[in-house]
Amino acid sequence: MTVLPIRLFGDPVLTTRASEVTEFNAALRTLVEDMTETMADAGGVGLAANQVGVLRRVFVFDCAHAPGGLSGHVVNPVWEPLGEEKEEGTEGCLSIPEISLPIPRYRSVRLRGLDVEGKPVALSASGLLARCIQHETDHLDGVLYLKRARAADRKEAMAQIRTSAWFRA
Repeated sequence: MTVLPIRLFGDPVLTTRASEVTEFNAALRTLVEDMTETMADAGGVGLAANQVGVLRRVFVFDCAHAPGGLSGHVVNPVWEPLGEEKEEGTEGCLSIPEISLPIPRYRSVRLRGLDVEGKPVALSASGLLARCIQHETDHLDGVLYLKRARAADRKEAMAQIRTSAWFRA
């Protein structure tokens, strides 16, 4: 397994919609293994393929430490809200270091997709795992969590990003 470089804010791959996965093979298994190792190395709870420069619809997650949490991966994810209830929670992103913002998300979601073998997977989630599913699927759609923030919070975050050492590098 390999720790892959994580793409940072400003990289066009982060605002590009990822393509559906159509081939379930050793390359996909390696990608999921490498993404899982990369996420763990970076201390994240989720990582989408475009965050490592791969425009394929797959993400990995590790929310096992949270109540009702799990770890794993999903290929070609599709989610739907379970009810209309939303909650605001603080989110960060491995592609936007040092910035955390309050983001509204659905409290509970149902996720469907495939595993690396192409077999169907489905789960219902709430709390951190539901937030992670929505955040990572946004990545695969080319949407950064900054777009989900209140305008004032987004403006402040952009000012912090512009002056950060990682962005100027």
